[in-house]
Formats: sequence, C-alpha cells, structure tokens
Amino acid sequence: MRVEEAIGRQIARLRGERKLSLTELGEALGGYLDRPWSRQAVHQAERGQRAFTAAELTSLALALDTSIPALFRVEDDEVELPGRTVSPEDYRSVLLSRERESPLDGVEELIVALHDIEAVLSRPALARLARIGRVAEQVAGPEGGL
Repeated sequence: MRVEEAIGRQIARLRGERKLSLTELGEALGGYLDRPWSRQAVHQAERGQRAFTAAELTSLALALDTSIPALFRVEDDEVELPGRTVSPEDYRSVLLSRERESPLDGVEELIVALHDIEAVLSRPALARLARIGRVAEQVAGPEGGL
C-alpha cells in the first residue's frame, strides 16, 4: 500500500469515529488552512489519491483530534515509497522515537507494548503452555488437588 493510502484510511476511519461528514471535515480544515477543503478533496484524501503537505497533516491531526503519527498507522501491510517498499516492522519503527534519550510519549509506549504483547501471544510455545494448563486443570479437578 502506498503511504498516501495508509494516511487516507486513517483519515476515513477517524472521520467516521468522530461522526463527521466529508463536508464537515473539509470545513474544520479550513479553520487551520487558508481555505476549507471541498467534499471531493476530503474524499480524494481518504482514497489515497493526493499527497499531503506538512501543514495539511498538522491540520488533519488537529481537526481529527489525533496525532500526526496516528495518521500514518497501518496494520501489517508493506508500505510503498517511491524508491522502495518498506516492511511493516520498519515502517512502524519510524513512527516511534528512535533517540535513546528521548522518552516515549504515552501513545508510543502503548504501541510498543501492544506489538510486544502481540508477538508473545502469537508464539507457538505459548499456545502449547495454554493447552498444558487446561489439561492440568482438568486433571486437578474441582478441588484443585492432584
């Protein structure tokens, strides 16, 4: 997926969650930009059919009450840049702070924790341990003793 499509999906998702029409989002953007976006411009953005300036990304984040990195979020798709396709892991890592001295903000910490949890829960060894635990509970019976 192209990076513009990833941003467009997030715009559409966030606009829907906030129960804004295409026109309402376009008007809200007008409060931050020189002029409002038309209904068609918002629709094109949601379909990934336009590039975004820094001012537009900032305005979108403000109008949708989110962060700029949240606009770039993708699930597990590779992201196509003009010169190369980037893995989901590499793409996610650029959304997080890479400086060691720079503390993660709450959203970044949550994203890192969720990906760590997902990685742990998808391990086959964990699934085997869960099955062993269920068998042990069945053997122990209702009293909990063997």
